[in-house]
Amino acid sequence: MSRTFLITGASKGIGLALSRRLAAAGHQVVGLARTAPEDFPGTFIPVDLGDDDATHAALDSVAHRFPLDGVVNNVGLVRPALLADVSLPALDEVMRVNLHPSLMAAQAALPGMKAAGWGRIVNISSLTILGMPQRTAYAAAKAALVSFTRSWGLELADTGITVNAVAPGPTETELFRANNPPGSQGEQRYLSGVPMRRFGKPDEIAATIAFLLSDEAAFMTGQTLHVDGGASLGRAAF
Repeated sequence: MSRTFLITGASKGIGLALSRRLAAAGHQVVGLARTAPEDFPGTFIPVDLGDDDATHAALDSVAHRFPLDGVVNNVGLVRPALLADVSLPALDEVMRVNLHPSLMAAQAALPGMKAAGWGRIVNISSLTILGMPQRTAYAAAKAALVSFTRSWGLELADTGITVNAVAPGPTETELFRANNPPGSQGEQRYLSGVPMRRFGKPDEIAATIAFLLSDEAAFMTGQTLHVDGGASLGRAAF
């Protein structure tokens, strides 16, 4: 059955890989992000998801135009800083961009999903929730998404709507490679924490998300899946 899914942060990386995967499977995809990619496989609505008013207007339009079957809250913002250097404005910005669109998108899709008796919400968290230097704000925001997942999963358990989270490890997106080019110290630092000794591919993360959006995942809610090459388990013995 063809479904309609809303994806935030859909212009690149995991969001774009998921959009392509879902479209290839025959689903309709609605993407939100600041800048449209050249070859988006669905309907793309440019919006600054850090602007609450603009986000609300875009989501209101989407909810009126499309019968949404699910939401993937993928947009994120990182502002790396040591504890001593974390500012309150930066903390607020990271929390706002990671959490406000996630709450608003779920609320926009909720009436239609409840009426249909079927729905999927997937929140994209992060391996950093287990602890990482210079991620005070980001890890806190991504941990809050896990909390959202558990609370919403309980609230909606008898409605046909499931709520789950995916926590990716280091993933080879354009942004990641721009900051950690092959052979760099950054690359080696990240690889040292992944027992599989490689980075994830955006489509590998997208495959897990796509499963959580499927009918086959109907008996699973409130869960967080770590897709991280074993990084959440600890360091391998080499």
